[in-house]
Amino acid sequence: MHIVFAFLAGLLMSVGIAVSKMIDPAKVLAFLDVTGNWDPSLALVMASALAVYSTGFWLIRHKPAPIMAEKFHLPVVSKPDKPLLIGATIFGLGWGLAGYCPGPAISALSAGSIGTLGFVVAMVAGWYLARKWPLPR
Repeated sequence: MHIVFAFLAGLLMSVGIAVSKMIDPAKVLAFLDVTGNWDPSLALVMASALAVYSTGFWLIRHKPAPIMAEKFHLPVVSKPDKPLLIGATIFGLGWGLAGYCPGPAISALSAGSIGTLGFVVAMVAGWYLARKWPLPR
């Protein structure tokens, strides 16, 4: 049953990403181009996501465990550390150069673009390398 709910949550996220056009690199790059032809519409998508997440987090804050798992898996590091800062920098550079971040890139695979496929292959290789050689904290 867990896998069904995980699939449905992923499907809902994918539909939201597609409807908001976050799978279109040109739209994302227009959002990031604050000095040129700026398109602020993705800020509304991000604000909506933050509102949904914050509400959910507020609702579960006093629960002993989630419905579909034995315990919550919350972050344990409370301050930015070296791996977080390096990862955030790489994420930002990749997003700014390619117009994709991981979720939208995976959703955009359905369009069949070779560029998207190349991005996802590079992303998976990066995940593999990061697990193989983790940065010291």
